[in-house]
Amino acid sequence: MTEDEDYLDKSPSAAQMGKAAEYLVAASCILATQGELNVSTAQVDNQGVDLVFHRQGSPVTLAVQVKSRMSTTSVVQKGRYLADVRSQTFRARDDLDMLFVAVDVERRAIMTAWLIPSGVFGEMVSEPNGKGKYRFAASLKPDSKDRWSPYRLTGPELAQRILARLSEVEKAAPR
Repeated sequence: MTEDEDYLDKSPSAAQMGKAAEYLVAASCILATQGELNVSTAQVDNQGVDLVFHRQGSPVTLAVQVKSRMSTTSVVQKGRYLADVRSQTFRARDDLDMLFVAVDVERRAIMTAWLIPSGVFGEMVSEPNGKGKYRFAASLKPDSKDRWSPYRLTGPELAQRILARLSEVEKAAPR
């Protein structure tokens, strides 16, 4: 197994940690906006949607697929982030974003995140690999200029970017 693939080793707690990261994102965004953002979670993740954000008093929603990696993994410790997105569930649409998030386990905080509109993600990734997955690979270094750097956010920036994305979705919605 290559070093790039070791992040895929699923421990029995991997799903539990992934769900905890989703709740961390949701709680952080609600707290950062003092309740302006509200978040719903999916009962079943068969559409590739983990969280659905909306602004209080607005019917517009932003669906988000969350891929998380923990600070305790060797790849993250080396300053890299890797995740795969299943092509079977990925369908680009205006109201769907991909959220890749690195979580500092010790601090229980978001280290780095990338919020990427699904249409942009679909255009920027290559064909799915032999296992039907799109690979997301980015640098965690703040001064990196990799192709994903325009979408890189700090934890505190994430909630404001989601609010901005909701405004973009609202403007693009047919009237």
